Amino acid sequence: MEFTQITYASIAALVIGIILLVSGKKERNEEGEWSSAIQWGYLLAMIGIFGILAAGLQWSFTAVLLLFTVATGIIWTWHKINAKKQPENIHDNNHFRDYIAGFFPLVAIVFFLRTFIAEPFQIPSSSMRPGLVKGDFILVNKFAYGIRIPVLNTVAVPTGNIQRGDVVVFNYPVEPNTNYIKRIVAVGGDVIEYKDKILSVNGIVSQDTPAGNYAYPDDFDFRKTHNIQLVHSVFGDKKFDVLKDENEPSISARAWNAYQDIMQNKGLSSELPENCQYAEDGSAFRCTVPQGKYFALGDNRDNSADSRYWGFVDDKYTVGKAFIIWLNLGDMKRVGTSIQ
Repeated sequence: MEFTQITYASIAALVIGIILLVSGKKERNEEGEWSSAIQWGYLLAMIGIFGILAAGLQWSFTAVLLLFTVATGIIWTWHKINAKKQPENIHDNNHFRDYIAGFFPLVAIVFFLRTFIAEPFQIPSSSMRPGLVKGDFILVNKFAYGIRIPVLNTVAVPTGNIQRGDVVVFNYPVEPNTNYIKRIVAVGGDVIEYKDKILSVNGIVSQDTPAGNYAYPDDFDFRKTHNIQLVHSVFGDKKFDVLKDENEPSISARAWNAYQDIMQNKGLSSELPENCQYAEDGSAFRCTVPQGKYFALGDNRDNSADSRYWGFVDDKYTVGKAFIIWLNLGDMKRVGTSIQ
């Protein structure tokens, strides 16, 4: 178990919930409601279990929601069967069955919407500037690339394929419980080349036009400002902006080596050495993307940890297609902006 602040808080919530359940009055009041201790006890206990599974045991959010949906669904069914045996308008006097069954409709709706329709996601860094900034809350279309089996994440019903240029949320291959967002620039079988900051895929070169300077605050030190080049890019049928720092190489050898060490220590393979060739001065690289995988780049090209360093994105890690910004507390003008 990984012990973080969230884990400790979840354990505390579970313990307090159990204490309230043990000490609370187990009878309904005159209005037919359970005591506050019982209600708060179950709520805190469920929050605690959810947090322990997600933060402590590192279960995916989908896996935890699936477990809660199945568990509360079984208890809801038990509650309905018992209700048929009771006279009409008689309350269920089993507080566990009665209270937990009430969670099922809400949990089931959240699970269905989040798993098959749309999932919210917060942009955690500046790696996708200028299109997406730190603090943007976005929605991800979960059925754009197929209806997937929960947890296994394999496609059950095909609905579409990832296209070059799509902005996609996926599970980070180095830490699958973490979500990343990048632009997919190449799919399985493609040959991608990034030379002197110019991208080409299968010999088709992106048309990049300088558009002045772009300034933004550093993610960790707001006293520091990055001033780099803004570029309008036409990539196939996609049009979007990227950032380039002419003082940085196309690929950092230091970062590349660091990520290879990280993945090796985790028993993972980036598959980059066997599929890519690199210029010694870091000015270029060329890769052939394995089938069933994708090559992802951040739009903030020189401030992004992406496929250049940790490797290809397997289709099984796909979460969905980012399509709209629904909230940014620091800049409400961004709300409703579609993601190109």
